[in-house]
Amino acid sequence: MKKIRVALAGQPNVGKSSIINSITGARLHVGNFSGVTVEKKEVYIERNGYEIEIIDLPGIYSLNAYTPEEQVAKKFLFEEDYDLIVNVVDANTLSRNLIFTLQLMDMQKKMVLVVNMIDEVEKEGGSVDKAKLEELLGIPVILTSAKEGRGVDEIITQITRTHEGPKPKNKLFYDERIEEQIGKIVKVLHKSPHFKDPDFARFIAIRLLDRDEEIYKIIHDLPIFIELHELLGKVYRELELEFDEETTADILSNERYALAKALVMEAIKKPPRRVSLTDRLDKLLIHPIFGLPIFLFFMWLLFQLTFEMGSIPMDMIDAGFTEISNIIKGVLPAGAIQSVLADGVVPAVGSIIMFLPNILILFMGINLLEQTGYMARTAFLLDGFMKKFGLQGKAFIPLVSGFGCTVPAYMAARTLKNPTDRIITMLVLGFMSCSARLPVYVLLIGAFFPTAHAGNILFVIYLSGAVLGLVVAKILRTVLFKGEPEPFVMEMPPYRFPSMKALGMELWIKSKLFIKKAGTFIAGASMIIWFLSSYPHNASIEEAFTQKIEAVQSAEAKQQLKNEMVAKELENSYLGRIGKAIEPVFEPLGFDWRMSVATIAGLAAKEVVVSTLATLYAVGDADESSSTLIERLRENVTFKAAIALIVIIMIYSPCIAAMSTFWAEVPQWVWRGFYLVYPNVLAWLMAFGVYRILGMMGY
Repeated sequence: MKKIRVALAGQPNVGKSSIINSITGARLHVGNFSGVTVEKKEVYIERNGYEIEIIDLPGIYSLNAYTPEEQVAKKFLFEEDYDLIVNVVDANTLSRNLIFTLQLMDMQKKMVLVVNMIDEVEKEGGSVDKAKLEELLGIPVILTSAKEGRGVDEIITQITRTHEGPKPKNKLFYDERIEEQIGKIVKVLHKSPHFKDPDFARFIAIRLLDRDEEIYKIIHDLPIFIELHELLGKVYRELELEFDEETTADILSNERYALAKALVMEAIKKPPRRVSLTDRLDKLLIHPIFGLPIFLFFMWLLFQLTFEMGSIPMDMIDAGFTEISNIIKGVLPAGAIQSVLADGVVPAVGSIIMFLPNILILFMGINLLEQTGYMARTAFLLDGFMKKFGLQGKAFIPLVSGFGCTVPAYMAARTLKNPTDRIITMLVLGFMSCSARLPVYVLLIGAFFPTAHAGNILFVIYLSGAVLGLVVAKILRTVLFKGEPEPFVMEMPPYRFPSMKALGMELWIKSKLFIKKAGTFIAGASMIIWFLSSYPHNASIEEAFTQKIEAVQSAEAKQQLKNEMVAKELENSYLGRIGKAIEPVFEPLGFDWRMSVATIAGLAAKEVVVSTLATLYAVGDADESSSTLIERLRENVTFKAAIALIVIIMIYSPCIAAMSTFWAEVPQWVWRGFYLVYPNVLAWLMAFGVYRILGMMGY
């Protein structure tokens, strides 16, 4: 079967994914582009004797690429082998979208233009003259509405027709003064065997006028470089003087804008101007006074839905995996195999699946905000405030999500397109106290503070973490990422009803990628923690305690001895030995080896701190409300050491699941290493400072 490879390109928010989801009989494959974490969607369709592969490229505003996603799209368009380009544009913002279309046409590739969301233009009384647009551009044009499924299958038919037909004759020409200079550059390029194709030589000449540094690097090593370099300097000066612009890139940008505007005037019948629903909603939703409170309400609602609704299936999943562990313990004889399955593998798998409800609910909310057009408004509202702390307005969404669970919060940071802004946001996300830290806070507050003040103390802890995160973001921006946050480009699209099919597809993709990427890290790390806490077995301890247990009669005394046996075994395990070894590190904070081990165990999951303390203080199974555990803590831990532990829990590295997700999302080893070190050093220093200050105050 013959194959056609298609690059699906367009600016963000034009509906490329919706078009892919609307194509009937398509097989979708999701992965990542080679060497980067940028998502790659590929669709395979068999039609008219062809196997058609469509690669959905990340949204790109211009071939003068800026974000990592745009760099990936540009690299694919420039370097990969494909047969034709399908360029999707939004009928509502056609003049702006056509600027990128004109850049693609410079490549002289076979191309199909898809004008999407045509239903919205027609609903307002406008129309697009398809025949006129085809005549002016010289390429096939298809009018579609992905939401209604209109014109989508025609795209596939046109792909095969365009592939079989000849390459269209170039109809795109710039101002004659620009064309004259393009001709001069092409003449020199033809002297190199790399640029014998006149269409390719013209494209390279235009990219050089566009000041494309990557193209400049290519010609730098060619024999024609010296002659071309001298010519370019002369061409730049002449055009900049003639057009009175700072660079030739600005000149070409203005030319494309003028051409796109002229195309729209010729081929588009605009709807009569009237106050639209978008205009009326924007008066309220981006109001200078009411806009922010409304947005905060939506965020609060999303936060509540994510972690209130998510807790229901999470508890069911937790109970299900606990039952599986119990079944394994009942079926298999006691030993290493039973332990590794019931205490290692099953809980590790459960720790992965438990996060899925939160992730799906959170991403459903974020996707709804994006699809309805409200996401652009949130960035507009919060950009000014967040920039004071070296962050973008869109960073607010993952930061708020971090109060529930850091894992989906790291994934939500994908909405930040600029890599610097994304890394800064992800480096401070751990300061937003996730729900897993709540049991530890409740335990320590209950043990060392009056009940009447418990709510206020908890509020201060959460607020302190958030404020610290913003302060650290500002320091990171000042010291390691000098300069202001990069300006981000985002359109204000009209409000739309979301596509349920597109929403479902996105949720499926997100859940699949999470299990595939983060799941491998989580399972492996959880197994390591299990092994360290379970081995080596000490037969003498078990034998000694077994004799004592058999000698006593009361059930309470037997349970007490069993708890002491578990504590003794854990003390002699590898994890206990690590605790003893690192005790000198935590001793300046007032921690004994038990608190040291609990702190280390908290790296697996923050809730583990409570159960570990219960085991080490020979309480047995206990939760944050256990009166026995609270009494043991009061007997063995000082007030200032307890406050130091709260500070450690608030600041140090999040759980293995979150750390694994960070590593999966951030490929640079330098930031992976920095992320492992700096929150723990900062936590120790701040805990030490608090411990000493409280000591001087007499606590």
